[in-house]
Formats: sequence, C-alpha cells, structure tokens
Amino acid sequence: MTQETPFGAASVRSELLTRREAAAYLGVSEQTLAIWKCTGRYNLPYIKIGRLVKYKRQDLDAFISRNYNTALA
Repeated sequence: MTQETPFGAASVRSELLTRREAAAYLGVSEQTLAIWKCTGRYNLPYIKIGRLVKYKRQDLDAFISRNYNTALA
C-alpha cells in the first residue's frame, strides 16, 4: 500500500469511466448517455459519486454483449 493508492484506489479508479470516456467507448455522444440515464431507455448501470456519474467498463461490455445483433440485414 502506498500513499498514492490507499486500499487499491488506483485499480478501482481505472475500472470507472467518466461519462465522456463511456460515451467514446460505446461510440455515442455524452448527451445520448445522459438521455438514456434520465429516460431509463436502456438498463445501463451507473455509479453516482457526488454530482459525477461513472460507468464500470465491465457493465459497458455487458451492455454491448446484450445488444449485439448477429442477424444479417
């Protein structure tokens, strides 16, 4: 344990993405994520830390998997 990473804080931070990072990861706009959160359009879990909204990378990966469509157009 070091002063910079008490109790594994660095590894937790690396798993949490900001709305901007999550939007880029999914290939949508930040506004789209905000709308999804407010309307409940998709069941995309988020973490509220004060006024900040954070997303777990594993939740984003699960969201992608749930919405993956293999049907050909």
